[in-house]
Amino acid sequence: MPYVESEGVRIHYQVEGAGSALVLQHGVTDSLASWYEFGYVSALATDYKLILLDARGHGGSDKPHEPVAYEPSLFVGDILAVLDQLHIAKAHFWGYSMGGRIGFAAAKYAPERFSSFIIGGAHPYREGREALTPWLQELRKGAGAIATLWEVPLSRALQARLLTNDMDAIVAYWRQRMESPGFEEVLPTLPMPCLLYAGEADGRYANAKGCATHIPNATFVSLPGLKHAEGFFRSDLVLPHVTRVLGTVLAP
Repeated sequence: MPYVESEGVRIHYQVEGAGSALVLQHGVTDSLASWYEFGYVSALATDYKLILLDARGHGGSDKPHEPVAYEPSLFVGDILAVLDQLHIAKAHFWGYSMGGRIGFAAAKYAPERFSSFIIGGAHPYREGREALTPWLQELRKGAGAIATLWEVPLSRALQARLLTNDMDAIVAYWRQRMESPGFEEVLPTLPMPCLLYAGEADGRYANAKGCATHIPNATFVSLPGLKHAEGFFRSDLVLPHVTRVLGTVLAP
């Protein structure tokens, strides 16, 4: 498996397909394997060079147990380290949930490295302790509690992956996220095409839709009736919007 070292943390990644580079970043407690399971890789690999990362603390990447290791800028540095190892100067970015927040961080810390941003089920605003503490309490119960946090039925394969999480690492990430500032100041500065989307039954929906109005070249897509996890599972509904936006962007 390919790895790159980033600020002392080993990051696992995979490369699939050929064409313009597209980074795929998963959500919290997940791994890059879900991009395969839910059909994204097979649908996109014929047209794009897919760069799939296991975020630090997840999957095959190293799992620090200190909250300071999960500063947003470090996640961005991990992506840049992979792109540099692959000699890719510029890429498209697609992230869901936690991956979407990493996308907003990338827009803040390294906008020159990305041709477009696709962000699902996420917004750039500070979340704070009140909103995030219930999740922290559940995560401290252990990996067996993760599935209930996803709020919808899960495949056996995904359930099995969730049980492999290093919960000390996940809790450390969540503790840092509770202190993380937002990224909304970068929204008006982004010139590149941006696609934001969320399920209408996702608690992040209103903020995701609202922030799109502050990005000069943004499109927002609503997914009627879908909860947060379903906004990722339903690749059949999401991919047509994504491929349409990517098709309008010149190859980096």
